[in-house]
Amino acid sequence: MKYLPLDPQIFIQNRKRFIKAMQPNSIAIFVSNDEWPGNGDSLHSFKQNSDLFWLSGITQEDSMVILFPDCPDVQYREVLVLVRPNELKEKWDGRRLRKAEATAISGIPTIVWLDSIDALLQTWVHLADHIYLDTNENDRRASQVRSREYRFVDEMKQRYPLHQYHRAARIMRDLRAIKSREEVAVLQKAIDITDNTFRRLLGFIRPGVMEYEIEAEIYHSFLNQRATGPAYHSIIASGDRARTLHYVSNNQECKEGELLLMDFGAEYGGYCADLTRTVPVSGKFTRRQKTVYNACLHLHNYAKSILKPGISIVDYTDRVGEEATQVFLKIGLLRKSDVKNEDPANRAYRKYLYHGISHHLGLDVHDLGTRTEPIKPGMVFTIEPGIYIEEEQMGIRIENNVWITRNGNQDLMKNIPITVEEIEALMKK
Repeated sequence: MKYLPLDPQIFIQNRKRFIKAMQPNSIAIFVSNDEWPGNGDSLHSFKQNSDLFWLSGITQEDSMVILFPDCPDVQYREVLVLVRPNELKEKWDGRRLRKAEATAISGIPTIVWLDSIDALLQTWVHLADHIYLDTNENDRRASQVRSREYRFVDEMKQRYPLHQYHRAARIMRDLRAIKSREEVAVLQKAIDITDNTFRRLLGFIRPGVMEYEIEAEIYHSFLNQRATGPAYHSIIASGDRARTLHYVSNNQECKEGELLLMDFGAEYGGYCADLTRTVPVSGKFTRRQKTVYNACLHLHNYAKSILKPGISIVDYTDRVGEEATQVFLKIGLLRKSDVKNEDPANRAYRKYLYHGISHHLGLDVHDLGTRTEPIKPGMVFTIEPGIYIEEEQMGIRIENNVWITRNGNQDLMKNIPITVEEIEALMKK
């Protein structure tokens, strides 16, 4: 890992939270992600299962976390399973964790090698009545590939058909949505790295620069600050390309007079920042660009003012939609007749704002959490309204990350330049 060691108390407390939610005499088993094959004999970069990382801080492949709080043998109530270090394999693929190192990261004193876990696991399962197994229940999951955790579910049910099985993911959704102060401190580090990178870009952007050159500056800045890398594929979209929400080609020239939408964030310690800013390529907004930008900033600030405990994302989105309707009338995007005759299922403002306003953020960019239940203190959300105008070949989005508090929220990106005046002043320098 490139980042500095995290406080193992983060993972110790996370395991305590999960164990508290388990039924009596239960065992919970979490397995690491697959190593995905690329072309030929290559592998894609390994990305750890977020639930396993949340419980242990371990980023190594072929790992398991086993929680059996009622195990008669105290030493096996929390177990971390790792692949045994192999001298020959390490010559090719690099060093693997030793027991003491894994304990220092995770706070789990009992380390068992993967090649000896089967016999131990069978004994523990025979003592338990309930088995919690993990699955990827992110609502945005689209892949149909049967990944490692699902194959492990199949294997366990075949070997132990009479146990009572439970979804660890159901508990994880609720627990991971509520971030501790220690988790937010790590997230803040990812945000600070992203802040420094954005300021660097404001001195680099100019007419004639290529989108991929900006992307390269982002990678350089992230890695130079100990980030693992980008939290997601950076979106660097100049001109009309900014209206494509997931534009990732990043291969065109940024031209005089265009706006440049940049959606990027660093990953640090497993946690993801998610920033969007829209800036003028030439360093100064035109009058119309400024008008639309300030309208978007107004929606951003309005959304932040109502994102509080008790409201659901569905209701919150509806209220932002009402405000967007009034704003779009004011800046000439909508007419009163458009609003009067709108389809309730596809409201008029959706022509210019066709995505959601917020999503959960944490170990995953689109993190676990609910859309329909009331928002609770401790959750972290993006706030990212946008205005996309096909007729003017313009796309603007402004995104910050906020931590929900008892009475409102704390803007974790409050120090990142956001106003027209701040952006123009920094670009002028």
